Amino acid sequence: MLDVPPRDRSIAMVFQDFALYPHMTVADNIGFPLKLSGVEPGPRSDRVGTVAGALGIGEVLGRRPSQLSGGQRQRVAMGRAMVRRPGICLLYTFLMCIRDSSNLDSGLRAELRAEITSMTRELGVTTMYVTHDQAEALTMADRVAIMRRGVLQDLGTPTEVYRRPATLYVAAFLGSPRMNLLEAQVYVHLDRYVALNFGEQNLYLAWSDPRSRAVARYHGERIVVGVRAEALTPVTPDTPGAVLHGRIRYLEHHGHESLAYLDIGATAIVVDEVGGAAPERSVSTGALKRLGGALQRLTKSSSAAAQENAGAPVSLLNDPGRHHRRAAELSVRLAPYPAVNPGHPLTVSVQMDAVHFFDERGDRIDVGWR
Repeated sequence: MLDVPPRDRSIAMVFQDFALYPHMTVADNIGFPLKLSGVEPGPRSDRVGTVAGALGIGEVLGRRPSQLSGGQRQRVAMGRAMVRRPGICLLYTFLMCIRDSSNLDSGLRAELRAEITSMTRELGVTTMYVTHDQAEALTMADRVAIMRRGVLQDLGTPTEVYRRPATLYVAAFLGSPRMNLLEAQVYVHLDRYVALNFGEQNLYLAWSDPRSRAVARYHGERIVVGVRAEALTPVTPDTPGAVLHGRIRYLEHHGHESLAYLDIGATAIVVDEVGGAAPERSVSTGALKRLGGALQRLTKSSSAAAQENAGAPVSLLNDPGRHHRRAAELSVRLAPYPAVNPGHPLTVSVQMDAVHFFDERGDRIDVGWR
């Protein structure tokens, strides 16, 4: 590819800082790649008009970049990339500048996301989009690759990475509010259930649950249990089954719903996205690392010796540089403006088939998980 001239590579890129030609009109900016490729003025004008109309900038084709808003300039940059119908289009934090523009509200950003997605699919253009916004990744992508300091953490469809995150980092990154991540001690009652102790309360994983065998391997050890707010339902205190009791610390009202944060006497694991070394994990080697962890437990080798001999990453549950502990504030979705206040007791039912389990390294504990 490096031996091919840039104009023949069939690759287009949209930069974060627009990179428009200030002396050209919008139409000339969009049509410039076609002009370089030798497309005749008539067909060139038609393609420019089609792309400009799809992006909602058909009425500003005669203006120059200095006469446009930030959102309009970014759409011009998008049009310039798409008009040549490339084999692959690279978008680098494309909507970041638009988000900072006071001329584009959240509703228009959502509309633009939909337009970009539909246009790339209609044109059949493979698009690689780099973003730090999980909403953009989940709403625009057919497949998502989640990176952390250059290390691939997870790969799959938006539904797959949200419902079954491969690592603790992915679980903490995706979702609003964030997944509740609780430290639990594992106790196995053979042929009956696996008890997950959170300090003052327990949840029980039925032995008939296919995941129970995988979790049972951590008998006497600490793991991280993840549960999203939508898997928690307020119930009466005497409700049987998998329930947790707590007291409301504070409420957040969002109009369409309220979020309650409960003190349940548990310890939360907060993943540090800034400090500490990233776990050396990739999707292809995750199974080998889980096998290595199992062998270490079977041979009773110490954590320090295992890390020295096998080059394993430091345990998430023992590395204060990568996470920190705090009293758990269990986030629960409630109806808008519920008849409860901070300090009130609240009991929630836990949907056990929606609970996630992660080992001390931050890898998912599951059987045939993806």
